[in-house]
Amino acid sequence: MENLIIKAESETNPEYGSCPDSRPIKEHLSKGIINLDKTSGPTSHEIDSWVRIILDAQKTGHGGTLDPKVTGILPIGIDKATRVMQLLLAAEKEYICLMRLHREIDEPQIRDIFSEFQGKIFQTPPLKSAVKRELRVRNIYYANILEIEGQDVLFRIGCEAGTYIRKYCHDIGEALGIGAHMAELRRTKVGSFKEDETVTTLHDLTDAYYYLKEDSDESLIRKCVLPMEKAASHLPKVVVRDSAVDAICHGAKLASGGILRLDENIKKGTTVAVETLKGELIAAGESLETAEEIVESENGIMVDIKKVFMEPSTYPKLWK
Repeated sequence: MENLIIKAESETNPEYGSCPDSRPIKEHLSKGIINLDKTSGPTSHEIDSWVRIILDAQKTGHGGTLDPKVTGILPIGIDKATRVMQLLLAAEKEYICLMRLHREIDEPQIRDIFSEFQGKIFQTPPLKSAVKRELRVRNIYYANILEIEGQDVLFRIGCEAGTYIRKYCHDIGEALGIGAHMAELRRTKVGSFKEDETVTTLHDLTDAYYYLKEDSDESLIRKCVLPMEKAASHLPKVVVRDSAVDAICHGAKLASGGILRLDENIKKGTTVAVETLKGELIAAGESLETAEEIVESENGIMVDIKKVFMEPSTYPKLWK
C-alpha cells in the first residue's frame, strides 16, 4: 500500500497523456511488459526473440538474465518499454532452490548454518559469470528452509540483485564441511513481478495475440501484457504537476515547485520513480533530500533525473 505525502494540490488535464490501463491497444503493446514464466531449456535471449516474433514487435528486452535450466519470472519489455527494464536490474530477487548436500548431516547443523548465511555475506562470482571475479558483499534478506529430506534441502531466499544462488549453495556446503550444489532453481520474484495472477506463458501470449488479431478481442492480451509502469512499482514515487512533465522529458532536474506528492520513505540518495497525476512513468532519478525536507522546501532542486522514459511533447511545453 502506498504511503504518499501531499505537498501541494493540483489537477491533471485529461487532454494530455492517459492512465496506463487506458492506453489504446497499439500504444499499450508498445509500452508493455510481460510477467513471463520461463521454462527450463531456452536462454533468456531466445525467450526475448520468441516474444518479439509472437507480437510482431520491433524489439524486446528482459529484466535480469536467467540461466537456461533455471525457470520462473522473467519480465520482458516490448518496444518503448525495453528501456524501463533497467530499473529491474537492481531490484530485489526471490528464488526457490533445491540444494543437494553431498552426504547426510544432522538437521540442526543445517539450520544453524542457514541462520549464519543471512544479512550481509561475502561472495566471489563463479568462473562462468558475466562480471569480474572479485570478492563482494551481497545482502540476503531471508533464507527460509521449507523442507529437508535426506540430502535434499528446499529453501526460499530473498536477496540483493547480483547474488549467485549456485555459489550460495556451494558456500553452505563448504561451511558444513560436506559439500553441496544447486540441483534446481526457480525465480519467484523480480521487484514487484511475482508468481501471481499476472504471470503468463509463451502459449498464453500466442493465444492472446491471435484473438486480438483475428477477433479484435483485447481482453486476453491486456491480461498478458502489463503497463510499463509495473517495472517501477517497487520504487518510491514522486508525483509531479502537468506543468513539470515536459521539462523533465527534456532533461530538466525536478524542482520543489513541481512536486505534488511523494513517498514518505524517501531518503537522500534513494532512486525514485517520477510519475504524472495519471500514474504515467516519466523518469527515474536520485532524491537529493529526504521526504520530510522535500515537503518543507519552497524552492531548489529535489530530484536529479537520471533516466527519462516518457517522450517529449506528451504534455504541453509550459517552461522557458
